[in-house]
Order: sequence, then C-alpha cells, then structure tokens
Amino acid sequence: MSPKDPTTKTLPAGAVFHRCALQVNPHHYSGTFRGQEVEGDPRAYAETIVAKATEVGVSVLAITDHNSASGVPAFRDAAEGTGITIFPGFELSSSEGIHMLCIYPPDTPEDQLGRFLGEFGILTITPSSDLSNKTFVDVLEKVRTQGGITIAAHAASSASDKGLFRALSGQSRIKAWQSENLLAIQIPGAVKDLPPDERSIVENKDPNYQRAHPAGQGLAVAVVNAEDITKPKDLDAPQATCQIKMSEVSIEGLRQAFLDPDSRIRLNHQEDELELEGHAELISLAWQGGFLRDAEVRFNPNLNVLIGGRGTGKSTVIESLRYVLGLDPIGEEAKKAHQGIVRQVLRSGTKVSLLARRHRPVQREYRIERTVPNPPVVRDERGQVSNLLPAEILPRAEVYGQHEISELTRSGEKLTRLLDRFVERDQSLAKRKASIRRDLEKTRKSILDVRAELNQIEERLAALPGLEETLERYREAGLEERLWERNLLVREERVLDSIPKRLESLHEILESLRHEIPIDRAFLSPRALEDLPGKEILADADDIIERLSHEIEELTRRFGESIERAEEGVAEVHSRWSARRRKVQAAYEGILRELQESAVDGEEFIRLSREIEDLRPLRGHEPLLRRLEKEHLEQRRTLLAEWEDLKAEEFRHLDRAARKVSQKLHNRVHVEVAAAGDREPLLQLLRDKIGGRLNEAITALAKVPDFSLPEFVDSCREGPDAVRQRYQLPNAQAQRLTEASEETLMLIEELELLPTTAIRLNTAPAGEPPSWQKLEDLSTGQKATAVLLLLLLDADAPLIIDQPEDDLDNRFITEGVVPRMREEKQRRQFIFSTHNANIPVLGDAELIIGLTASGEAEGGKANIAPEHMGSIDAPPVRELVEEILEGGRDAFEMRRLKYGF
Repeated sequence: MSPKDPTTKTLPAGAVFHRCALQVNPHHYSGTFRGQEVEGDPRAYAETIVAKATEVGVSVLAITDHNSASGVPAFRDAAEGTGITIFPGFELSSSEGIHMLCIYPPDTPEDQLGRFLGEFGILTITPSSDLSNKTFVDVLEKVRTQGGITIAAHAASSASDKGLFRALSGQSRIKAWQSENLLAIQIPGAVKDLPPDERSIVENKDPNYQRAHPAGQGLAVAVVNAEDITKPKDLDAPQATCQIKMSEVSIEGLRQAFLDPDSRIRLNHQEDELELEGHAELISLAWQGGFLRDAEVRFNPNLNVLIGGRGTGKSTVIESLRYVLGLDPIGEEAKKAHQGIVRQVLRSGTKVSLLARRHRPVQREYRIERTVPNPPVVRDERGQVSNLLPAEILPRAEVYGQHEISELTRSGEKLTRLLDRFVERDQSLAKRKASIRRDLEKTRKSILDVRAELNQIEERLAALPGLEETLERYREAGLEERLWERNLLVREERVLDSIPKRLESLHEILESLRHEIPIDRAFLSPRALEDLPGKEILADADDIIERLSHEIEELTRRFGESIERAEEGVAEVHSRWSARRRKVQAAYEGILRELQESAVDGEEFIRLSREIEDLRPLRGHEPLLRRLEKEHLEQRRTLLAEWEDLKAEEFRHLDRAARKVSQKLHNRVHVEVAAAGDREPLLQLLRDKIGGRLNEAITALAKVPDFSLPEFVDSCREGPDAVRQRYQLPNAQAQRLTEASEETLMLIEELELLPTTAIRLNTAPAGEPPSWQKLEDLSTGQKATAVLLLLLLDADAPLIIDQPEDDLDNRFITEGVVPRMREEKQRRQFIFSTHNANIPVLGDAELIIGLTASGEAEGGKANIAPEHMGSIDAPPVRELVEEILEGGRDAFEMRRLKYGF
C-alpha cells in the first residue's frame, strides 16, 4: 500500500488509554507472604499472567514485589513480542510503615533496581518485609530523583494498616499528604465509596489537608485502582486495574497522567458510568502535491492540536479538511480565505486524501479523495467508488476558519444553525412541510387560474345583453323564421365540432397504454433474483406479469380498432351532414339575395346568432367555476392552518433545544430563539412585488415582536386602516401594502420566516454573581467565546477550528472554553490549530502535531515530522510546545506550577 495512502496507520496517534495493572506480584509472593502453596515455576507463572492480561485487554504491568526486583526478568521474557509493557519496580514500606509502589522506566536494568533498593536501606537480596530507613516524604523525593514514580499503596484500605490514612495521623499525616511529590494513591474502588473523612481529604475539601496544587478539578491527588495480583484470575476484578492515557508508555506518561487525572485516568466503574459510544472521526489525512506534498497525519479520536510558526501550513491543514469534506464556509470573508488557500497553497492538481470512520448504523471506514479543482470522491473499505457523499458519512462535521466564528456572531439566522444538532428531529416533519408547500403552490395557481377564467367570462358575457337586444330587433323584422334552418345549422356545427374533443382524451389513454407495453420484467429475471432465498416463489410473478403484458397488448389493439371505427363513423356522419349543409346554404344564399334587395342584412343576423350561441354556455359554466374557486379556497385555508401548525411545531423543537443548551451551559451562556425573527424573505418579497418607496414599512415590519404572517395578510385584505393601526405605518405606506395583488398576498402566506437566536454571556469572573450581557453588547472576543461554547457542546461529529483564540479572551479560554473542551473530548473529536498554549496544555491535548516549513507557500514545503506528533508526555513534543507556543518555556513552566503540569 502506498505510504501516501491515509489508510496506513503507522504514524503516532497521540495519547490513548492503556489498561494498567500496577501491582503485579511474582511467583513466590503467595507462598512467602500469604503462606499459600505455590505451583509451577516463575517463568510459567509469568507467562500465565501475561496471557491473561492479553485476554482481558491489559497492556501495562508493573511488577512490584516486596523489597525485591528479582521477579522482573521472568515477566520481561514472558511479555516479549506480546505488545505488553513491563514497568519494573518494587513495593517497600517507609520508616513509618506506609506501603509504597515504586515504579521505574521499562528499560531499567535489574541490578540498577537493586542499587535503588539499597538507597532505601533495603540490603537483603531476597523479598522481605523490612522497613526502609527513609520516611514517606523522603521516599517520594528519592524515587523522583531516581527517575521513577511512586503510588501510595492501600492508602484507604480498611483491610490494611499499612496505608497512608491508617499508618499516620495528625500533623505527620498532613505533612505527608501535602508533599509536592505525592502524585497518586491506590484505593480499592470509587472515591465516593471512601469513608467521609478520607473522601473529603481526597477531594481536597478538608481545609487542614488542602494541597496548593491539586491534581484535578475534583481530586487532591490522582487516584488509581491497583490491587495485588497473585494469580491470573485476579486481573478480572474491576478494582485490580485502571485505564491510563499516554502517548508513550513511560514514566513520564504516568507522571503526566497523575498530574492531570481528570483527563488521563479512568477507573473501571467510571467507564461503566460514562457509557461512551463510538463517535464519528477523522483517522488520517495525506497530501500529494501542493505546499503539504508528501505530508501525512494520523488523528486522535479526542483533542488534536496543530502548532507551528506563521506560514507553516496550519490553516492549510484546516482548509484541506474543509475542502475534502466538500463543506462551504458560512461567512463571506471565510469563503474568500478558503478559496485563496485552495488556489494559491493547495493549488490545482493537488490530491487530498482523508480516511474517516463512522459508527452508525454500523462501523465503517471510508476514504474521501479530492483533487483540486474536482469534486470529492468517496471510496468504501474495498476501494470501490461509493455513491455516498462526504456529508452523508460525516453529516454534522463542522469546520471554521480563522475569524469565522467572529463572523458567525453577526448573523442571528446563522447562529440558529448552531442549535440544529440539539434539535430532536421528527423525520416526517420535513416531508410534511414539503408536501404542504407543494399543495399550497398548487392551490394558489388553481385559484388564480379560476379567477382569470372568471374574469374572461365576465368580460365576454358583458357583451351578451347588447347582442341579444340587437338580435331581438332582427326577430321582430321576421328574419328568425326565414333563416330558422340556417340558424340551427350553426348549433349543429357546434355539436359536430365537439366530437373530436371527446375522442382526443381516448387517444391519450391509448398512447399511454402503448408506452407501458411490453411491461418491463428485468427485475424478475433469474439473474436479478439469483441471490434471494425466495427466488423460486418470486419467479412465479414473472409469469403473471408476462400474461398481463400480453392481455394489455391485445386490449390496446382492440381499443385502437374501436377508436378507428368510431372515427370512420363520425367521418361518414360529417359527410352526410355536409351535404345537408350545402343544401341549406344554397337556400340561405337565395334568401340573402332577396333580403339585400330589401336592404336587410341577413349575414349580420347569422353572425349575431353564432356569437350568442358561443356565449350562452358560459352562463352555465360560471357557477361551476364559482364552486371550484370556493373548493380551492377552502382547501387552501385548511393547508394554511396545517402549514402554520407545522412551522410552530418545528419552532417548539428548536425552542426546547435552546433551553437544553442553556441548561448545559448553566451560568455561562443563555440561548433564546425568536419565532419568525428573520423577516428578510418577507421584506424582499415586498420590494420585488410592490416596489416603490416602502422604507418605513420595511423598517417597521422588521421590528414587530411576535410577528404573524397570517395576521399581516388579513390586515392587508381588510384595508389601509387595519394595516396602519396594527403596524403603526404612515397612510401612504399602508395604502401601498393593501394594493398588493392577491397573488402577492398568497405568496406571503406561503413564506417561512426562520427563527433567530439571541445569546447572552455571563461576563462575571468565576465565583462572582452572574452578569448577563447580550451578544450585541459584547466585545469581539466575548461574542466568539459564547459561540465557541455552543460549538463545543455534545455532538458525535468532528469539530475543526483554525486558531479559535484569535477572537477569544484568555480568561474565557481558561475558565470557560478549556473545561468544556476537556469534558466533551471524551465523546467527540476536536481538531484545532493554535498559537495559545492554554488549549493544548490546559486542555491536555491527546495529540499535538508540530508543523515546520521551508520556503514560501508557493514554492516552499511544509513538514510534519513523526517525532513531533504526540502528547505532552513525549519529550520532543513538550520541547516543541515550549519553543513555539506563546510565552515559550517560561510561560510553560508557569502553567506547570499553577496547574500542576
């Protein structure tokens, strides 16, 4: 497989959870310390423990024999080639008798471990229960200088008097607890199950024990589960293991986890409580051509942060993701920036390849490829081109470029889109709305057509009284009797002319039947059915359809022959009638010559008779049209009522989503939606259909609270007084609105004015009473903060943002954005680029990706080195963070001291 193919997954993916058993005992332990019979040999025992670890998903074992490291080699040999990491170490007792797990780097030699033990006054070469000659605090300090890490074992176990809380009391316990080198304790289960006094200490709520630099938001120190492992089945116990997140399984990885347990340590009972589901994610991204040619990154499922100096390609990575996913920027400025990067940095011919995974309805991976300037192509797991679009694979993925969040805050309608992911979707609602919208359009056209026909009839019938009066004068002159037969000839002609119209519809039916035969039976062919278990049953349907096809074919032939015979008969009737007409016409012409001699216009009499004969049926047709108009109007009233109900129902879903968001962001952001808040479609329709000066009306209508389209249309139909009083408009403006055509008013009835969203942010510092400010009254940074907090809320699709800190205040990043990010990254993938160390450091990014570049964008090249892909526990990555991000090493050290990193 090509190294540029993003399906290769050999690149570092940052910090991931490893299930760890941190108190594994060697073969002799049960016999030496518990008086139990021991079978087998150390190597076989180690192999069974490693095999069991593989079975239950444990990938890290710490070997912690009492005052001895002699059991480590057997485990190292057993774990070789299994992917399991062995941390060597030992368990010792401080001079006060406190049990402590001392763990060292995986490559620490056994003889070095022996020398470490000697530094604690443990001089025996066999396991023992001897006490160290150093106090608890001194052991913590010494293990740190030795390059290891310490866990206070059995700290809260009621079954042991060798734990920290049992072995010490008073000031000596307070001093031990507050040691800056105490990073982790081992407890038997959940913190909530500890005795109340010990729980308040662990949660840093006891004022006597409070630590200056607590480990997390809820804990004074890190808490792990790590019971004694003496036989394979012990690894099945939930309290025997815990999950620790590391990018490199190392002592530094453990240290960073103990410094930030909220993000990096998960006890087994917590995993059950979280009920985490797989979320849609981007797996890897690669480029062929352009500024990022030959580069590839592999993403972490949680928080990914791109760092690098100006011009190193961070924005290009973000916009590449937007481009390959086929997502359009929301704002105009963002659109220009995106197009500029695609044209000038990615450049024509560059291929961007993205591997993505979705989990619902079943887990699937897809490769999305896009070559500039072509549309995206989706391939399935077999490499076959799929009919799916990127938006169907990752339907709720969001990408925001530099300053795009700030641009988003300037549109109430665009802000409403942010609530979409929280709306409980009624799948049938959109279909019902589309159906009603179509039906409303049909009724509008039908009503207008009927009224147009009625107007034509009225205009034509207006001439009928005059024609009838003139005809009556001719009758009084005796013309009707003399021209009676010729007059009836006009009516006979109308009868004959109507026959082809009756046959025309039958011709249409005949043609429709001819188009349907023979009936297509390909879907019932043996090849189409070959994979179906019921193909023998379904095959009988083919005979039925074939027989039907033959019968319809015969019916069509006979139907056509019947029409032909009828047309021949009609032609014969017409021929006979034509002979009669010629005879009547000859007599008529003789009468006309006589009338001409007496100065009477018989031709005019016949013309009047013909006109009147044409108009008289319209009198009968008018009531039918009136009934039809009434039916259409009643149907429209019903549809309009349902239309308004559906829009109201959809708004209620959105309103519930807004309340849900406000509840989730309690005391930080409040969201409120206004129905029909976006009046622009109405205002544009008025400009297009009415025109003229409507400035005052448009301004007034845009400000009306709780605006109702049906009420507005009713007012326009009532007249100028109703419009003026209801909307406080000048007389001339009200008059112009009421002069709108009925078509315009019906178009207004069919409008959908979208809701707008109003956001308020609590700008008070943490711990102070809330100070709620409207979005329009906030600074640019505060506006962006409010919106970003919405974006960070729970969703199952990736959120990708380019330098969010550009529009944010640092205080809001640390107090609002980072805590929310840390909570949500367990359930959602984030990909950010940044210059601000607070995001990767305080957010504890699982993957930090460092970018460097050589040359300018058009002729240069970006570089993403594998050693610069990892978490803060990887030394090359930490050094890059110190070097590149704002404030450099000094700022990093200050954060480390302040927050315990």
